[in-house]
Amino acid sequence: MKPSAAPTVERVDTRHRYEILVDGKRVGLTAYRDRGEQRVFHHTEVDNAFTGQGLAAQLVHQALTDVRRSDKRIVPVCPYVAKYLTRHEEFDDITDPVTSEVLRWLNRELG
Repeated sequence: MKPSAAPTVERVDTRHRYEILVDGKRVGLTAYRDRGEQRVFHHTEVDNAFTGQGLAAQLVHQALTDVRRSDKRIVPVCPYVAKYLTRHEEFDDITDPVTSEVLRWLNRELG
């Protein structure tokens, strides 16, 4: 499926995620939890019908740009976000390592 309008990304704080919308319909998300000044990203997905269109990269880029605007730091537990960061050094200055402490905290948060 090809989108007819440019995809938009919005932060949905009540659901702890950023969503990417195509023609007003959510087709992907990247989920996070806030831990103090850190925004811990733990899951990213795009609907199968929309894979291969660069939507995940667009979603993650806009999410990370929003983290910077919010004066927070990125913790890339999600493998996709971690991989994205290896190719986009412009976020190095606000990226924190994934530690066992962060992982234990995230497991408690997610139940």
